[in-house]
Amino acid sequence: MSDSTIRPALITRVLPDSIAAEVGFEAGDALVSINGQRPRDLIDYQFLCADEVLQLEVLDAQGKTHHLEIEKDYDEDLGLEFDNALFDGLIQCNNRCPFCFIDQQPPGKRQSLYLKDDDYRLSFLYGSYLTLTNLPPREWERISQMRLSPLYVSVHATEPEVRIRLLKNPRAGQLLDQLRWFQEQRLQIHAQIVLCPGINDGVHLERTLQDLAQFHTGEVPAVASVAVVPVGLTRFRPSDDELLPVTPEKAREVIAQVQPLQRQFRRRLGSTFAWLSDEWFLIADQPLPPASHYEDYPQIGNGVGSIHQFLRQFHAAAKRLPQRVTPPRQFTWVVGNAVKQAFQPVVQRLNQVEGLQVTMAALHSDYWGQQITVTGLLTGHDLLLHLAAGELGDALLLPSLMLKHDEARFLDDMTVAEVEEQLKTPVWVVHSVEELIEQCSHPQNYPCKSKTLA
Repeated sequence: MSDSTIRPALITRVLPDSIAAEVGFEAGDALVSINGQRPRDLIDYQFLCADEVLQLEVLDAQGKTHHLEIEKDYDEDLGLEFDNALFDGLIQCNNRCPFCFIDQQPPGKRQSLYLKDDDYRLSFLYGSYLTLTNLPPREWERISQMRLSPLYVSVHATEPEVRIRLLKNPRAGQLLDQLRWFQEQRLQIHAQIVLCPGINDGVHLERTLQDLAQFHTGEVPAVASVAVVPVGLTRFRPSDDELLPVTPEKAREVIAQVQPLQRQFRRRLGSTFAWLSDEWFLIADQPLPPASHYEDYPQIGNGVGSIHQFLRQFHAAAKRLPQRVTPPRQFTWVVGNAVKQAFQPVVQRLNQVEGLQVTMAALHSDYWGQQITVTGLLTGHDLLLHLAAGELGDALLLPSLMLKHDEARFLDDMTVAEVEEQLKTPVWVVHSVEELIEQCSHPQNYPCKSKTLA
């Protein structure tokens, strides 16, 4: 990787009382090099900053170069945050998966929605999934040398011809050799299977799970866990694809197929190893497995056990709910209709508080053309369509996972402010279970409807 492709790392925040604050760093400065090396990404930055003596080259907001020397304790953080984790650009996807969500979106939205991430560094840092089809030898060497583990890999199928068919990439057939490499290097992955009816289900699914289980051995299993998730389709997908939606009948079939394999894995491997995402049970209208089934929640990012985790966190936090609130208040809590039944106990418990009334609005997505929708896919369009004619109470409680991570904007590019204005109701974004309870219990922390809309 040439230094010429690595841009200075733009600093967006300097943590108070940090080393960086003491020496005078400011937001808008840019870090050029550490001890003569230009960091490619946040991984390099963290590695290089572990030294006790740092020679830094910095550009200030006016473009003037500064050279600083900092002495600190080993591994002590400088206290800098950057605009991006990657300073040399995103490694983009070279596959053409028909189920890719990015290709199932309408044109004309914000540019970031169309970036196809297949970058091992984001996988290591944030748990995003990659396919391993686009890595030259130098990147494999870096993964090994820097011990970047675990990574999160979209497997989908272990049979070369099936995986090539799904990824539309001849390099996709190298997966088993790549897993042997992880095993030899004593590095780990967490695997994902997006199940597409008629392509990688049935005998292909069993073959994939059995193949992956062969790598769950030793002190450091190369494949630590597997999640099976249903393909998600939208009305914007290409009309000539071969994909079929997951029906309730197919969901019940997959559950019936995987559960005996899970029992087999528990006997053989000492772990369930392969989990079904909660969405399978919601589509099938079947009860979720007990909370103990999910062990230490290794696949929570794929929605495996997320409902149980939310309910457990809620019941723990609900101990802080008051017996009554004054003055009385009414809220509408927005969720995807996939979790309507599962979250009924939350609404029932909140409404036990005298003076508090919470109504759940469990919505499906007209925007995406889905009859069963998880909360994170609801858009501003869906809120306006379903809620405009209803009585919403004092405020709308909106889970933050519906929004862009750094901006109050939905997947359809509508903003929270626009929804708030059109619904004539304040919208309170909820980031956690604790915030849900806090906002229901102490509305004095928030403006009333008339002030919000004034």
